[in-house]
Amino acid sequence: MLILFFRTLILYVLVVIFMRISGKQQIGQLQPYELVVAIMIADLVAIPMQNKGIPLLSGIIPVLTLLVSQLFLSYLSMKSLRARAIICGTPTILIEKGKILTSELQKERYNINDLLEELRVKGYPNIADVEYAILETNGNLSVIPKSDKKPVTPQDLNLTPQYEGLPLPIIIDGRIMHQNMQKASIDMEWLNEQLKMWKIQNVKEVLFASLDANKVLTVYRKEG
Repeated sequence: MLILFFRTLILYVLVVIFMRISGKQQIGQLQPYELVVAIMIADLVAIPMQNKGIPLLSGIIPVLTLLVSQLFLSYLSMKSLRARAIICGTPTILIEKGKILTSELQKERYNINDLLEELRVKGYPNIADVEYAILETNGNLSVIPKSDKKPVTPQDLNLTPQYEGLPLPIIIDGRIMHQNMQKASIDMEWLNEQLKMWKIQNVKEVLFASLDANKVLTVYRKEG
């Protein structure tokens, strides 16, 4: 049992390292070859994990081989447009200038119900509002609405909104993010004064606190 425990632990750490090296894409955003690699790794790791008679290297070597192959294909697809088209495929236009391309739907085995469902998920329940719908290589559907159906932007109203920037997490689950405080050019004295304004005596009472570009601190308390 102890041997099985350590074999499983080693293979688990190996797969985690592999996924970290492979990148941060979610399962739904994987390219076809990346999904194939993920499925193969799951099968290759399961065999030596369940059977103690199989050497551990019989599971490690194939995983390392797939890792090298996947990194090579990723590098190739980044450097060559032709290789990218062969490895990852090309986007497919399903709706062009408001017209549904049935030939492309059949080519991608994408029925009209799937198309309508994805449009609703994207916030377009009426297909008449869509100018273009593009099926990306990772399976996601990109939607471009018609000009008169696009959301109004400040530029359309000749407005210049105030710069918002990226809010910085300052406190997460009662822990102060000192690195983010340095980026925001604030110190503990300033933070303590702000917390007092929120009637907070101890930082452990804070679930989350973020600082925006205007040096406004927003604090969320823990329940209880």
